[in-house]
Amino acid sequence: MTMLAQLVTGLLFMTKKRKNNSLNIADKNFKKLSIQVSLNGLSFCVADTVSQKLLLSDRVDFAFEKNPMEAKDELQKLFLKHDIENMQFDEVVTVHKNTLFGLVPKSLFNANKLNEYLKFNTKILANDILAYDEVENHDLVVVYVPYTNINNYLYDLFGEFHFMHNGTVLLQSLMNNQTQNQETTCFVHVSKDQLDITVLNQRKLLLYNSFTYETKEDFTYYLLFVIEQLELDPKTVVVKLFGDIEEDDETYKLCYNYIQHISIFAPSTQQLIKLGESTTSSIDFTLINTI
Repeated sequence: MTMLAQLVTGLLFMTKKRKNNSLNIADKNFKKLSIQVSLNGLSFCVADTVSQKLLLSDRVDFAFEKNPMEAKDELQKLFLKHDIENMQFDEVVTVHKNTLFGLVPKSLFNANKLNEYLKFNTKILANDILAYDEVENHDLVVVYVPYTNINNYLYDLFGEFHFMHNGTVLLQSLMNNQTQNQETTCFVHVSKDQLDITVLNQRKLLLYNSFTYETKEDFTYYLLFVIEQLELDPKTVVVKLFGDIEEDDETYKLCYNYIQHISIFAPSTQQLIKLGESTTSSIDFTLINTI
């Protein structure tokens, strides 16, 4: 996954002494920790990288949006609950989930001008440190604002680790697994208070964007707005919802009133097959795709 993420070591906000994570094969325990952080909730899973079996997982949703410092404190509580701080891992991956990002074609990307890609559509603070991911096998770069204090906390625990934006994981997973279907498909990843919309046509990205919502009406508005902006017909466009949503949800029922070809999407990924869908139903799609 070297194309996806930066090592924490080397970014300017990392002032802690680098730890030596090089292990001989005899010292490896073949355990990988994947973490997803957002201001609306946290989740993690521990997997055996040889057998691809899920060893441990948990998730917490916040009743109200936290600030980054409060989210870090909640992550520490979650780790203490499962004694994660005292475990050893061969690899640690963190996914930062937020709407503070922008997409840039790789051919136009300049790593020295990250602020330029976000200043018109994202509120950037003076002390924000920006990061970027290259979307593997595609001419795309995701520029975003990571949660620096959480990165520092994790670095203090585990040494160097990989981190990325959740949009990077979604884009790579969906675009690499998309078949050469002729119809345009709108994939909607649903989570608490946020929906991520990816519109593809034969693996060509037409749009990727994220929205925060409070009500089912908000959700439906953003979805219909995207369809309208792309000049798609809600009577013919294929819409696939996945994540925290089912057919009996009120949000789904409302969308169904306006979109004819809408359905619940069950991603068929190598990770889901190996881990077993029954054991991963409560784990976020982006976490599964980091294992």
